[in-house]
Amino acid sequence: MSPLCPLLLALALVAIPGVRGACPAPADLKRPDGTRTCAKVYDKSDPYYENCCRGAELAIEPGTDLPFLPSDWRNVISSLVVAPRCELTVWSRGGKDGKTHKFTAGVYPRLEEYRRGVFGHWSNAISSIYCRCPAAPPTPPPPPLSTSASRAQNPGPHHPQLQFAQTPESLTQIGNP
Repeated sequence: MSPLCPLLLALALVAIPGVRGACPAPADLKRPDGTRTCAKVYDKSDPYYENCCRGAELAIEPGTDLPFLPSDWRNVISSLVVAPRCELTVWSRGGKDGKTHKFTAGVYPRLEEYRRGVFGHWSNAISSIYCRCPAAPPTPPPPPLSTSASRAQNPGPHHPQLQFAQTPESLTQIGNP
């Protein structure tokens, strides 16, 4: 078998759109009532992406601030998904201490791939979290109508009987006064 076959297979798997394992898409992070979820974290990851985002799952609501994760979630998070327009900030120690990292909207199936310092990674190393989803910016008011468009809609008073002509000496009125 050619040494290029495994390489070509790996490239083909990377090139296939939507390959993100069992992880949900960021846009799918919603509760059944339609309200937004900021992020979801999972306690299982795997060298094979299709086996990531498995196991126990914790949904994190917008504005959640946990300086001390519950003991069954401390240092076990190994996969996470962050919703669009949201940001999950994590710390390596309780009380928002130690190393920190901000995960923006996206899928992170293997936290082993994200460095924490020189020799560490973020898998099984998260002890504090803060998740925020800023409100969408207000829509700007529509621009005012241009003066030519407003004149077309409101031509103003019209005096058909008055006409003006310019003579070299002065302006004179022509027609019925």
